Amino acid sequence: MTVDQAVRPETITAPRERRPTRKRLKTLSTTDKVVLGMMVGIPTLIEACLIWLPSLASIGLSFGRWDGIGSPTNITSAGISNYTYIFTNYPSFWPAVLHNLIWLVFLAVIATPLGVLLAVLLDRKIRFTRIYQSIFFLPVMLSLALIGIIWQLIYSSDNGLIDSLLGIAGKPQSIDFFGDKSINLWAALVAQTWRHAGYVMILYLAGLKGVDLSLKEAAALDGATAWQTFTRIVFPVMKPINTVVIVITIIEALRSFDLVYIINGGTNGLELLSALVVRNLQGEGQDLGVGSAIATVLLVLSLVPIIIYLSRTFRKDRTE
Repeated sequence: MTVDQAVRPETITAPRERRPTRKRLKTLSTTDKVVLGMMVGIPTLIEACLIWLPSLASIGLSFGRWDGIGSPTNITSAGISNYTYIFTNYPSFWPAVLHNLIWLVFLAVIATPLGVLLAVLLDRKIRFTRIYQSIFFLPVMLSLALIGIIWQLIYSSDNGLIDSLLGIAGKPQSIDFFGDKSINLWAALVAQTWRHAGYVMILYLAGLKGVDLSLKEAAALDGATAWQTFTRIVFPVMKPINTVVIVITIIEALRSFDLVYIINGGTNGLELLSALVVRNLQGEGQDLGVGSAIATVLLVLSLVPIIIYLSRTFRKDRTE
């Protein structure tokens, strides 16, 4: 018998392929589950107790009538009469809505672009850029109440900085920026811009640091100007930052209570919805039902545009 006959091909068994072994997933231990539950549950519980439950209670109270005296069992049903009152018979409501809209447009058209401009300028690695960033960011660390006090010192008609520089402080021709109903809203918006622009600047500075330099270099090689590079390349890349800034701008425009309350209590041309809420929740003529109805309107005005914008943004991201 020859070697070829002894070793036939059919008698040779091919080596078995070794299947890759799957790594077994580690299951969470009891301790891990407890820690994870606490990390998720405690913040959720705090948010529910401090935000969502009071919001739901406020919405429910907006359909009732209560002066805040006695137990909640004294609340009587009012139907939609509170909303009918604020929409038709409450003289300060519609001026407050108008002022809030003006506040939103001013922040969106003036304050936010100013913050973007500061971010672009400071991103060019100019000298003392860290010092400039600290100066512009300083107002962000201050509360709106403290900013109101600072700008009262600047705007005061008796010894304010502006009137003193003009040489009219304490004189009959002095300018009362916060007392004059025709200009106090714009004076307050300037004070708000001082803070909001610094906030937007820091957000866009963080976004600009994350932009790939090769995109800018490619645009420069193609002959794009600095304006074209920013508007067509850099700005669209920072889409997440743009979303955050839009949401923050809407929230800031609707919650600017501290500033106007420090200036004049939210009256005489500075009526805002947030100030009307507080006015109806405290003092002698308090009506918690009316205050809750205004708060509910403010909540809707805050959430609806944000939800619409975010839903459209995420829908476009999914389609792309």
